[in-house]
Amino acid sequence: MTSKLFSPLALRGTTLPNRIVVSPMCQYSAEDGTMGDWHLMHLGQFAAGGTGLIVFEASGVEAAGRITLGCAGLYSDENEAAMARVIKFCRDHGEAKIGLQLAHAGRKASTHRPWQGQGSLSAGEGGWPTFAPSALPFDPRWQTPEALDNAGLARIKAAFVQAAERAGRIGFDLLEVHSAHGYLLHSFLSPLSNRREDDYGGSLENRLRFPLEVFEAVRAAWPEDKPLGLRVSASDWVPGGWDIEGTVALAQALAERGCDFMDVSSGGNSPDQKIDLGPGYQTHFAEAVRRACGLPTMAVGLITDPVQAETILKTGQADLIALARGLLYDPRWPWHAAEALGDKAYCPPQYLRSHPTLTAPRA
Repeated sequence: MTSKLFSPLALRGTTLPNRIVVSPMCQYSAEDGTMGDWHLMHLGQFAAGGTGLIVFEASGVEAAGRITLGCAGLYSDENEAAMARVIKFCRDHGEAKIGLQLAHAGRKASTHRPWQGQGSLSAGEGGWPTFAPSALPFDPRWQTPEALDNAGLARIKAAFVQAAERAGRIGFDLLEVHSAHGYLLHSFLSPLSNRREDDYGGSLENRLRFPLEVFEAVRAAWPEDKPLGLRVSASDWVPGGWDIEGTVALAQALAERGCDFMDVSSGGNSPDQKIDLGPGYQTHFAEAVRRACGLPTMAVGLITDPVQAETILKTGQADLIALARGLLYDPRWPWHAAEALGDKAYCPPQYLRSHPTLTAPRA
């Protein structure tokens, strides 16, 4: 019997061969936003491993939108050419569809790579000014951002559009706008980080305004037959912060604007967060969004077991399963999941001898 995990899913004109998604994972290994051999290896292994969708890591729509000096971007011709090379490699060695997460780090930009320290880079270390809805630092160790004026809002919106146009030129199948984990668009949503007194702050309607404007602009620039979704943090995990009720309101507004899926995560906007960790700890957020507005959802967060993933799909909690650390630990997770569920996973011909339950690539 065919499992739900290995069944296809159509989103607009794109059909994913299965429901296993490589979640965007920052590698902090780019040069001026340009991907290199590390990215070819990192992402290529997941294509060969049988996943259904590979979403390239958060890529800054402008240089100032990168989290670190090593983060990927899509703001130059060099960035564009390097991504095209990685896309081709993944397509040559797998059947996965290829997506990209467009991002702006906002007040969490200009920081050290995780293994090199905490907090903001100094000017001498190559740091740069950061931007946010309000002049509130993420943490005392981080620089105070510049509150965006109307010209700054217009600049960043245009940068998202230009990055989407570049993504279309090099053939991505899907785009995801990053509005989670305390980065720029999430910081507009949350009352913890948005203290504006203009049309972009205060009420829920006003706090939704800029993320929705960015989404609409990207949707208009992105091909009509290709899916566009949004990653959201469904909760700040802080009293008085962004919550599931706001997330549902955002999802309903996005559905009216042509959104095709919601990638539902949580946290990242406050060092005061208290997250209740456990297997599938964010799945109930994805389920709430799915049931409230009917959008396909992607569940992510401590989903490690194939039966767990299958149960999430079969019980209607989500439509896609996104893995990050689990795939880093086991890039062949889809093969092992197929064996556990009595199903079949893609395998490149070079590896066909490695396991008797795997199938040859499709003709």
